[in-house]
Amino acid sequence: MTLAAPWWLLLLPFAFWLYYRKRRRDSLGVPSSQLWRPPRGGRKRFLFLLPLGRALGTALLLMALARPQAGTRQSLEVKEGIAIEMLVDVSSSMDMNMAARKGVSRTRMEAAKELVEQFIRGDGKTLHGRTDDLLGLITFARYADTRSPLTSGHDALVQIVRDLEIQDRPNEDGTAYGDALALAAARLRHMEDLQASGSGDMASEIASKVIILLTDGENNSGKHLPEEAGGLAKEWGIKVYSISLGEAGQTDGGTTVLSPSERVLDHISRETVGIFRQAGDYESLQSVYREIDQLERTRMTTRQIARVREWFWLPLLLAGCLLSATMALEATWLRTAP
Repeated sequence: MTLAAPWWLLLLPFAFWLYYRKRRRDSLGVPSSQLWRPPRGGRKRFLFLLPLGRALGTALLLMALARPQAGTRQSLEVKEGIAIEMLVDVSSSMDMNMAARKGVSRTRMEAAKELVEQFIRGDGKTLHGRTDDLLGLITFARYADTRSPLTSGHDALVQIVRDLEIQDRPNEDGTAYGDALALAAARLRHMEDLQASGSGDMASEIASKVIILLTDGENNSGKHLPEEAGGLAKEWGIKVYSISLGEAGQTDGGTTVLSPSERVLDHISRETVGIFRQAGDYESLQSVYREIDQLERTRMTTRQIARVREWFWLPLLLAGCLLSATMALEATWLRTAP
């Protein structure tokens, strides 16, 4: 039990002094007061209740003004997760083989699916998994398609990743990562609006919004230019991590030479405070996902929550009852002559 305004209790001595002070009265000397002495017993015995009731009532009023409170304090751990949209290229060029450890080769699509799954679940070594994050999946060839909205149901998302296939229809082949980037930014912006309005069902607070773009080609389809979509991401505070999957980059005196399409990806990542990386084989692609996994980690914050209950009404109620009873007795049963 605590008091919100304890200084009111400093008036308690004054309250008791006010009702028990000696009142000065005019006196007359007489030889004896034997004849004036009232009979013993009767209601006279209860006259002390009047000043006592006033004193206790005033003390209770002061206690109510001091605002007694009772409550508890709790420590709440809040997970500040990350909302991540993963963009995966499914154009026909993803069917090309890429080198892996021990001379084993696999298609770019197979490598991408395996590493995206490891990024979601973790590999038990360097990839820790995204347990506390909201993850979404968008694939693109000529058109961008949402395969999974932002969700914390990662088991279902992993199954969707495993079922991804290369787009083999000629009329739907192409690379429209500009559209995919714009769609992902809009999804993350919509999620933020839902959270701000309190209508989103979020298990944790969102610390940052991220897009991971994996492509092996140049944007040659779609309605949105990559620079336009990157501008939207920058305006909405979304980081873009770009991965160019293809042959190892050429070097010129130790400096990596970027192709025109890679320069666009690098520009978008720099503008949105993300990173751009090239991946020429399975190991380099794995190292890129590990780097992103280390850069974007869930944070834990501790908050103190206090639940306070006001109890001023109890002494206020008792004071009202006590003072009312005292006034009633003074006007009726214990009334005295002036």
